[in-house]
Amino acid sequence: MRFTSLVVELIRARPRLVVWIVVLIQAALWLVLPMLLYRSPPGDVATVLAYGREYQVGTWFGPPLAYWLADIAFRSAGNTMFGVYLLAQVCAVATFWIYYQLARAIVGGQQAVLAVLLSMTVVAFSSPGVEFGPLVLARPLWALLLLHSWQLIGQHRRNAWFAWSIEAGLLLLTTSAAPLLLLLLAGFAAATERGRRVLTSLDPLYALLVIVVLVLPYLIWLIRADAFAMPAWPAISDLGARATQWGWLLGGLVLAASAILLLALLNAGWFARSASDAPIIYRPPVDPLARDFVYFFALVPAVLGSLISGIFNFDRIVGGAGVALLMTGLAVVVATGDLIYLRRQRLLRTVWAAAVVAPAVVTVAAIVFLPWTGSNEVATSLPAKSIAQFFGESYERRTNQRLRAVAGDPQLASFVAMSRGRPHLLLDATPERTPWLSVAKFNETGGVVVWRASDTSGAPPPEIVQRFPGLVPEVPRAFEWLINGRQPLLRIGWAIVRPKAP
Repeated sequence: MRFTSLVVELIRARPRLVVWIVVLIQAALWLVLPMLLYRSPPGDVATVLAYGREYQVGTWFGPPLAYWLADIAFRSAGNTMFGVYLLAQVCAVATFWIYYQLARAIVGGQQAVLAVLLSMTVVAFSSPGVEFGPLVLARPLWALLLLHSWQLIGQHRRNAWFAWSIEAGLLLLTTSAAPLLLLLLAGFAAATERGRRVLTSLDPLYALLVIVVLVLPYLIWLIRADAFAMPAWPAISDLGARATQWGWLLGGLVLAASAILLLALLNAGWFARSASDAPIIYRPPVDPLARDFVYFFALVPAVLGSLISGIFNFDRIVGGAGVALLMTGLAVVVATGDLIYLRRQRLLRTVWAAAVVAPAVVTVAAIVFLPWTGSNEVATSLPAKSIAQFFGESYERRTNQRLRAVAGDPQLASFVAMSRGRPHLLLDATPERTPWLSVAKFNETGGVVVWRASDTSGAPPPEIVQRFPGLVPEVPRAFEWLINGRQPLLRIGWAIVRPKAP
């Protein structure tokens, strides 16, 4: 007797509802968890906020859009991280909903749900999705570009050109990998007959005009900053190490998508007794061009992105793992066939739920147990709010002026830059990366210099003394971690650079 679970019936009858339920649950998980357990922003989010506060047209880190949006979200939430975390999850929800629309246009609504469920297990869409920045913002924009590219090439919908041009312009304002991604879209179109027919019309010229108008200020900044230089090509002697780097990056992508491979293996019919008892998820035949479209954008961004990162010794995939692996779930669904038999339903549900929840469990375990090892600190357990409040208020009490700038240790300084008055961040070791403030200007307007103190004397490191001669250190301030465990207290040395009288 064939048994069909309620989940399968919902996928058949209400596929959109299933997508909304699972996507919103995952977004709620990664909104609540950092609000409860993160005492400091994850990754480079504090630096993103410090750069966004300046509203520069371009920065050393790349295009400005993600930095601007992060600062707007931070201010809108009353200078709290809730706005940034919410913005990150809005990007996640938008990415999967757009992805569902694309998958539905190719394989139908029912199998599109399976594509979304598979892609949700990719690790890049879990805890790294909390770290709002260019890589997170690029995901919904890339999904939109794929959707409208398929509408242009596969469905001959000319009205998609305007939206495509806006999305391309916004992607160029979001990530430095945008030119490569747009070249992949253009390359696929040029390689197919229907794509060449689309490119030979006048519509691409109008789209190009819209893109140029959108990115013109950033393009002017690139020209004036002479930022078009390519990374240096590796020497012959370094090729072995770079090939190893490529292998590690590619292996990391495979590991990130390992849950998809596991689910596909568990659903394989090799060990099933009878396929007739398994419920079926049906789709109409897939257009051969759609099959090529899915396979191309499931494989090429991952392989090419990891190869470029390996050659130039980057520490992450060009464009980010979320962009590179976005189409993986749909590629598996397309490869499976018009009829997908859901064998071992209970086991599949359990493994899928475990794959989605596992990154959250690992995150909680790291926060709770790592402090007791005494050897590793948890970056999100630093008391960022207390640090920012203490140094901001201390400066105001000593000088009777609000804190205008902060320098020293980049991580600690970026935390202080999140304080109520939003002081400017100066990366004094690399001042060219913070062009809005120089060391000379810092010494004139005043500010706080912070560093990690190794003892109770609080003596500053030699490199800080060299950049700020005459610095008089204060008594170091000790802060508690979220969970102290066996870790020593976080001791921060600091000094005030008093503003010069006008």
